[in-house]
Parts: sequence; structure tokens; C-alpha cells
Amino acid sequence: MKALTKAEEQIMQLLWELNEAFVHDIIARLPEPKPAYNTVSTIVRILEKKGFVGHDAFGKTHRYHPIVDKKTYSKHLMKGVMNNYFSNSFQQLVSFFSHDKTLSLNELEEIKRLIEAEIQKKEKS
Repeated sequence: MKALTKAEEQIMQLLWELNEAFVHDIIARLPEPKPAYNTVSTIVRILEKKGFVGHDAFGKTHRYHPIVDKKTYSKHLMKGVMNNYFSNSFQQLVSFFSHDKTLSLNELEEIKRLIEAEIQKKEKS
């Protein structure tokens, strides 16, 4: 699976949210200043070539829909982050976040709660 550019990811986020959309629907959801119709159309066609998007044709108009779901792409993206920045080590990833001074005590406790819940699940299976 190929990585997405920032612009491609922005369009995919909208398609995941909308589930299907025409180019003008996508443009309507983008922040100001709005890109040109041709720019968005080109990005969507690139996403289609990369295998992320499919379309239904209505004459000369196309309605686009995601082929790759958000969870699948998120997993792929996180594997890349894990490999490139944390030597494929979840321990290094958790250590990085646990030492992050911007995390509040509540956020750290929530992370701890999630980890403990997963430990309990694995112990039961």
C-alpha cells in the first residue's frame, strides 16, 4: 500500500466521513481557501490509481467512494511509524508517549487502563 500525501490524505478523510461523494461535495467540505475543481479532481483520480478510491459513473460525472477503509490505512500508517521511528518496538512507542510532558495525568491513566484491559483479555484467552 502506497503512502498518501497530505493533500491525498485530506481528501481520503472526507471520503471516509462521507462514504461516497462527487468532487463538488468534497470541495464543499474543504476549508477556505477552497482548491480549484480540477485540483481536487486530479487528487481523486490519483487516489483511484493508487487503489484507494473507486467510482460509479453517471454519464460524464463520477461519484467516488473509498476502497481502502480508514482502519486498514491507519494500521498501515502506524506500522510505518513503528518501523521508522521506534524500531518496531511497542515498548519504545509507549515509553515515548509516557515521557511526553504534554500528556496529562488523566491521559496517562486512560492509557494505563486500556493496557490493563488488554492484558486481562489476553490472560483469559
